[in-house]
Amino acid sequence: MTTRQAPSALTDDEAYALLRRHAGHSSAFLALNEGNRRFRADGVDGFVPYREAGRRHLFQLGGPVCAPADRERLLTALLDEAGRAGRRVTAVQLGREAAELHARHGFTVNQFGASFSIALDGYGLGGQRMVKVRNMVNRARREGVTVTEVLAEQRRTPDVARALDAIDRAWLRGKGRHVKELDFLIGERGGPGAPHRRLFTARHDGRTVAYVSYSPVFGARAGWLYDLTRRLPDAPPGTVELVFATALQRFQEEGCGWLHLGFTPFVQLRPEACAFGPTSSVLRRALELLAAKGQAVYPAATQESFKLKWRPQVIEPEYLAFQHGVSAGAVWRLMRLTKAV
Repeated sequence: MTTRQAPSALTDDEAYALLRRHAGHSSAFLALNEGNRRFRADGVDGFVPYREAGRRHLFQLGGPVCAPADRERLLTALLDEAGRAGRRVTAVQLGREAAELHARHGFTVNQFGASFSIALDGYGLGGQRMVKVRNMVNRARREGVTVTEVLAEQRRTPDVARALDAIDRAWLRGKGRHVKELDFLIGERGGPGAPHRRLFTARHDGRTVAYVSYSPVFGARAGWLYDLTRRLPDAPPGTVELVFATALQRFQEEGCGWLHLGFTPFVQLRPEACAFGPTSSVLRRALELLAAKGQAVYPAATQESFKLKWRPQVIEPEYLAFQHGVSAGAVWRLMRLTKAV
């Protein structure tokens, strides 16, 4: 899609600076994923991350990244440019304010899932409610698992890179030969955002058996996003929990306010979540069916269970928004874009 409003392209560093200034959504850093494009409008300090799919569809990731006063203008410019190119816009992973903005522009809005967040001030793993988590963490420690943060420059060394690549390959094989690695709505280990992420690895019996990557979160709930998790099939039980608990404690020691557990589709669906605008009952029923039967598409129930056991204090709905109403073509293209099919 050409962008007549802003012919100059954003560099990765400029996009990161805009995220620091204006982003508030816990997953906004995904805008820096490799393959995303950045729409700009003349005179607006901001951008909209997106990808094109086919000749008719444009998928917007999150809301406009700009000052609140400029969001209406930036979204209008994007819609105008998409219209001139003959494309219809679908917005994915919108927070409530961004969903309401799109509803005012005539989008059909449905809840897509929910995001989960932990306020770290005073948070701990003590008490009866966290006993299962503590047991898993302690089990991994008894097995001899150790956790280390690996700095960005260390991740580029051949030995570390090979170990992490091996985990990725084994993790994907363990999902089955027909399963593809999801894209667009999840983080990545490399790409333009790599220098800004933090990565913790778990080692057992002299080899790296798991890693967890965290992405920065800006705005009122600044902190870190639990972003990407990979483990070898034979990693000791409790390995991921030990990595998570170690990183959580490190962030607390640094004075971090929030640890965000990220977005999970098809969970925590509530009919009243879309009371502010037009919604599709057909899509709502389809998403509810995926919530109940869709483990082959995405292990939403497993992801939700892992996040809930950490007792997040904040659970918020996230939304899909379709320009000109929900269409089978847009839904299909989204599933192809995310590699869900």
